[in-house]
Amino acid sequence: MTPSADQVAAFQANGGFTPAAVSVVVLGFVFAVLLLWGVWAMRTAYVGWAEHRLTERQFFGVIVRFVAMYLVLGFFLLS
Repeated sequence: MTPSADQVAAFQANGGFTPAAVSVVVLGFVFAVLLLWGVWAMRTAYVGWAEHRLTERQFFGVIVRFVAMYLVLGFFLLS
């Protein structure tokens, strides 16, 4: 549901910014958190692999799952 022109004007008058600006900030925050989590997960998996607690297959599984999740989330949020 798209807001009417009056609703957008009221939002901008009260907030001082447009709904589109809020959308960009929220999307940026979501992707930043996802990237930070992904770096943490891949670093943790690398340490586990380097210390022989994870197999190479498990290590690559972590990377593939993160990339797939990032692509799917990007597709849904940016489309």
